[in-house]
Amino acid sequence: MRNVNDVALVTGGNKGIGREVVRRLAELGYTVYLGARDAERGHAAVEELTNEPGAAADSGGRHNGLDIRFVPLDVSDAASVEAAVKTVETATGRLDVLVNNAGIMTEWGVPTADITAARLREVYEVNVFGVVTVTSACLPLLRRSPNPRIVNMSSGLGSLTLLSAPDSPLPAQGFLAYSSSKAALNALTVIYAKALHADGIKVNAASPGLVPTDQNAEATFPRGNRTTAEGAVVPVLLATIPPDGPTGTFRGPHSLNDTIPW
Repeated sequence: MRNVNDVALVTGGNKGIGREVVRRLAELGYTVYLGARDAERGHAAVEELTNEPGAAADSGGRHNGLDIRFVPLDVSDAASVEAAVKTVETATGRLDVLVNNAGIMTEWGVPTADITAARLREVYEVNVFGVVTVTSACLPLLRRSPNPRIVNMSSGLGSLTLLSAPDSPLPAQGFLAYSSSKAALNALTVIYAKALHADGIKVNAASPGLVPTDQNAEATFPRGNRTTAEGAVVPVLLATIPPDGPTGTFRGPHSLNDTIPW
């Protein structure tokens, strides 16, 4: 099904899984705003995604017909978020899908006991506070949609059930800042889902699985063999659920049938 009139915003959309989510939604007919902090990288990503060689350009100059638009967006900067949302509002008047994809990890190779509060603040600024800043700013536009959806990009590393399981390998990885930030994000997902239910806004968390990305480039454990395309499957499915779709769930990494314990 093509969603020609639907509008999506993807934070951290210039690379990795976020970029693939942008591509998939655009291929489904969405107008997709690719949010990125770095203007050069953001414009380059849009150029690459919309100008694949070998196809005739459409009336908008896009070679493959994908409607992808760069918008400067730093989730840790409230003014940047406000400006980005204003850009979307001016051009489209509403927002149907928000994918809170932007996230960071900064603790590779640092023993858990050496993780400082300052490092936690740095990670939380993007992974938690940034999500709240963007979500809050987007709510007025989402409420104008007939089927508004929010997808929060989480991780199995944020599952308290998995982290506390005696036979789980996750605690040994010791990502104090990242894991706790994703656990906080999961809590936001549940609370937002309940609070926004009356507005018809569905809020879900997605795990892409272990996909090699810039974030785990320094990993000392296996980085996984899932591709970014595979990692984007569940986030895109949650972004395109129908009005009677789920809310307040944690799904992934392979399909919507995969439910991850909180």
